[in-house]
Amino acid sequence: MPEYPPNADSLMAILRRLRAPDGCPWDREQTRSSLVKSFDGECAELIYAIDRNDLPNICEELGDVLMNVLFQVVIAEENGEFTLADVWRQIIDKMIRRHAHVFGNEHAETAGDVAELWQRIKAQEHAASPAPASVMDKVKPCLSVLDRAEKLQKAAAKTGFDWQCAADITGKISEECDEVREALTENDQDHIDEELGDLLFAVVNLIRFRGGKSASELLRQANLKFENRFRKMEKCFADAGKVLDGADPETFDRFWEMVKKSEVKHEK
Repeated sequence: MPEYPPNADSLMAILRRLRAPDGCPWDREQTRSSLVKSFDGECAELIYAIDRNDLPNICEELGDVLMNVLFQVVIAEENGEFTLADVWRQIIDKMIRRHAHVFGNEHAETAGDVAELWQRIKAQEHAASPAPASVMDKVKPCLSVLDRAEKLQKAAAKTGFDWQCAADITGKISEECDEVREALTENDQDHIDEELGDLLFAVVNLIRFRGGKSASELLRQANLKFENRFRKMEKCFADAGKVLDGADPETFDRFWEMVKKSEVKHEK
């Protein structure tokens, strides 16, 4: 059995071997498109590990993501499209070009200066590209729905189509809540769906307008907080000798509030 040192060349060699005629049937069947679902899942698992600061799993999931990246390169090699060296060359050239304040003559003191410089260099790179028919064409459809909502709003904002202050957006959120309540009263399912979508879009607008964490980041935080609280509530039920499944709403509320109060007390 050949030795495989811990580096990219070894992983590329393993993937090529798996894709060989006498390799792995599953790996041989994979295409660029079929690997997308796997890649998306591995990225999600990596983000989950990072959110939990789970170092062993961060290390493992980084490897899984890297394997998916190199798998795509192996397929490209087989098709005669590009090689791993081409991938390295493009990203290295881009990193050097877009960090002109480090590798060139540009000047940037703050992270804000760097972001502005980065956008200016990107604009120069794209100057030769055909102008899109709409500013919306600049937003890639492959983004997650939350990320795409933010990008669409940012694209519109660059033209001046934007809110003046956060208070205006909270007013819009209140308006959308009223419309959701109205749709619920009518019991019109299509109308309810439409208004819930508008409400989500308005909330994303407020998140985007603040200029802080993205909607995806905030929702991941909320997911993690809910998961942790539910796990603690499960333990409270077990410690009290009670069954969680099918408990009445009052019991759920009591234990949920107990968990929340314990967190506040711990923070103090």
